[in-house]
Amino acid sequence: MTIRNWFIFFFKALVIGGLVTGVLGLLIRWEDVFAPFVASGEYAEFAVSFLWFVFLGMTMSVLSQMGFFAYLTIHQFGVNIFKSLTLWNWVQLLIIALVIFDLIKFRFMPIANSQSQLWLYLGLLAILLTTGLVVAYFKAKWTKKHAFISALFFMIVITTLEWLPVLMVDEKDVDRYVTILLFPLLAVNAYQLLKLPKYNAKSDVDRLKLEERRKARAQATNVKA
Repeated sequence: MTIRNWFIFFFKALVIGGLVTGVLGLLIRWEDVFAPFVASGEYAEFAVSFLWFVFLGMTMSVLSQMGFFAYLTIHQFGVNIFKSLTLWNWVQLLIIALVIFDLIKFRFMPIANSQSQLWLYLGLLAILLTTGLVVAYFKAKWTKKHAFISALFFMIVITTLEWLPVLMVDEKDVDRYVTILLFPLLAVNAYQLLKLPKYNAKSDVDRLKLEERRKARAQATNVKA
């Protein structure tokens, strides 16, 4: 990918993470954070709080992008180590199952203090799995069929690893942040996975155009000489 296309790719992912978190923060934290500012007419404080959520989402976007490029390296290592994409896919499926088990047994159940809290976490897990399946379906449809497992692995396993620090926070508002911060990770990861081929193709076209311009300048220089 060229620097120009990488910058556009990075910036759009940053905006997606910021906007998704800002809107969700506004909805989920309305009563305890935003409503009092509106009631008292403190609109500057309202704006600052909203921008804080946007900044938080951008931070998650950067984390998500780091995870994405780390996965591209891991995927290549996996294929090389197991000498077969089919075998590597089976390994990825096994890891997906282990991660889901770990989330339920060692993350959700120990921190859930009530039945409603446990249902919240299971609902978030369902959103994670559903989003992963949908994104993997379109990835396979738009590229190659064998990309389904790898896309599913990225959307579930890598997103979970990026989400994990939030799950380990021990605060009274942890449920809200666990909920809010899952969605920018899913949105940015889905964007990266589905849009990367487009930017790679644009980069190839840009390189060809650059090469043609260089040849044209070289020919023009030779003619003048």
